[in-house]
Amino acid sequence: MVQSMNTKVDFVGDATSFIGLADYGKIMIGDKGFEFYNDRDARKNIQIPWDDVDYVVASVMFKGKWIPRYAIRTKKNGAYSFSSKNPKEVLRAVRKYVKPERMVRSLTFFQVVKRGLKAKFGRKRSN
Repeated sequence: MVQSMNTKVDFVGDATSFIGLADYGKIMIGDKGFEFYNDRDARKNIQIPWDDVDYVVASVMFKGKWIPRYAIRTKKNGAYSFSSKNPKEVLRAVRKYVKPERMVRSLTFFQVVKRGLKAKFGRKRSN
């Protein structure tokens, strides 16, 4: 069994991790970090300490009515994507430990397309 890094737990809930194939398990948010434990395989766990979290990116749709998934971007190891039954409660619990300016919305589909078109067909500067 894997040892938890948290000494005090603020939130525990069902979640899905989107690293490779979808893994179902539990999220635990506590005073030391963010943890995900797989239901079937105890070795497939994710432990992210709060000092390693760079950004928390939430995919917000319908003016904040629905948050299908969120990602935790770390300083060293990239991004980890999750979804849960109560994403607003998860993000509220994370907000206690991550600065509000480090919690951002992801780009919409049209913003991504717009950036791609600007990069492809934008004005080229001459040096």
